[in-house]
Amino acid sequence: MKKMILPVLGCLAIAISAFVPSGSNHSRVAYPAVPASNTTGTRADIPANRTVIANPPFQTSMWTIDKAHTSLKFSVSHLVISDVEGNFKIVDGTMESSKADFSDAKITLTAEVKSISTDNDQRDTHLKSNDFFNADSFPQIKFVSTNFTPLGNNKYKLVGNLTIRNVTKPVTFDVKYGGTVNMYGTHVGFKATTKIDRKDYNLKFAGKTSTGEAVVGDDVDITVNVDFKKS
Repeated sequence: MKKMILPVLGCLAIAISAFVPSGSNHSRVAYPAVPASNTTGTRADIPANRTVIANPPFQTSMWTIDKAHTSLKFSVSHLVISDVEGNFKIVDGTMESSKADFSDAKITLTAEVKSISTDNDQRDTHLKSNDFFNADSFPQIKFVSTNFTPLGNNKYKLVGNLTIRNVTKPVTFDVKYGGTVNMYGTHVGFKATTKIDRKDYNLKFAGKTSTGEAVVGDDVDITVNVDFKKS
């Protein structure tokens, strides 16, 4: 009987070894990888109860604005000879990204028009009127990004759509990355600048001086200092 069992066991051992990868120190079967174009999938040569995950996605991070450390400022010429500066006191926004360099970031920013301030009540009231923002009918300014491209040396190009008075136009910001710190949570900082023509957004005031110069210039410089806190 023993003489019959030993040859059978030997044949069985040879059959099992045929399925073990050469040089392997264990008996796990190595299955072919799922093609890189798939994130999840099953194959005919993999057991039905086994799912292979190839190239698992990065974890997406959500960021919200730290309002106490964020500002949206603007500057426009007045009577040609000087500039008037102002800001929006109520600014909000989010950023969503899954890459360490933020190159896939999706950014939204909003500002409440009635929070505009130039340190002059009469001028602020005029800016909220229909000559400019018409705050009652169009209470919010909004920016939604479409692309955030790293340029090297902590610089980025931010492209998106800016909506003022229900008019939406593409705009490009030059962005400087300030860094990331872990203090009271994780924070990341950016400074973004651009220039727009206010009349593109129906900020139509066209007052002239007695000699024909524009009371308010058309070009508006915008600077956003934003602190995003990881949610």
